[in-house]
Amino acid sequence: MREYRSLALIILAIFAVTLLGAYFSPSFQEQKGYLEFFVLMGAVLFIVSTLAIFASLGFSSFTLYMAVFLAAVIAMFGILGAVIVVLLTYIAWGSVFAMEVLLYDAGAQGAKEWFITRYTFKDFKAEFYAFYPMIGFMYLLLEILPSLLSRESVIDFSPSRVLKEMETLLC
Repeated sequence: MREYRSLALIILAIFAVTLLGAYFSPSFQEQKGYLEFFVLMGAVLFIVSTLAIFASLGFSSFTLYMAVFLAAVIAMFGILGAVIVVLLTYIAWGSVFAMEVLLYDAGAQGAKEWFITRYTFKDFKAEFYAFYPMIGFMYLLLEILPSLLSRESVIDFSPSRVLKEMETLLC
């Protein structure tokens, strides 16, 4: 809990210093720059906090929240902002999901418990297919590239085997 207080104080200090800079600026251009920075920092904080909430809630329970959030982003930043948010969300949640799938395949008990507490087989299968490219990318990044650099054997990963095991585990 203490880490969150420190983080909140740092964020408030950044915003306070930015507003003080805008208030004490000698020219209008500098004030404008500080205020633009203030608004952009607020937007970045909003997006990062939403991604953190997204990662903690899970994919299926987040759809309504994501729709409201995208409407707010479209209102603030337009369609390009919404596309960027959707892309970052896909990458962030896809990376988490893909790493958990790879950990499960490697036999990690924590990953097994993670899937049991968060998914039905239907939800898992939908996310499995949605994040299939991310699973392949994470396998390449976490298994194949390090094994090439260290000249070790590659751990065998079979997506169909994981899907069959999850069917027996989650049904």
